[in-house]
Amino acid sequence: MLIRMRRATVISLVFLLATVAACTTTDEIIIDKKGVSMASYEADLAECRAYSSEVKSAEKTARGAASGAVIGGAIGAITGGSSRAVEGAGVGAVTGGARGASEGERDEIQVVKNCLRGRGYRVLN
Repeated sequence: MLIRMRRATVISLVFLLATVAACTTTDEIIIDKKGVSMASYEADLAECRAYSSEVKSAEKTARGAASGAVIGGAIGAITGGSSRAVEGAGVGAVTGGARGASEGERDEIQVVKNCLRGRGYRVLN
């Protein structure tokens, strides 16, 4: 029963991380606005954000969670048997999922920045 509850908690956390990764914001991108038509910029930014949706953030979160669970479970098994293996897998899944979500978010922001640079904008950050 306890193992099922832990699995449910880990699965819930992984889905939460995937959802957070999907809510990436590119509002912090700063461009040099001198000589820039803001109407054109907003249109270009919207198109670049659409390209960033091709980054597979949810998959990166899931892969990170899966690999974290395997590594955490192995470490837990080595250090304390089956109960520690389950705990280690849970911790590893959450940690790996968070790392995957963060990587996906960074990749999405980088895609938007590269797209804007390709369209001639000077991205300052």
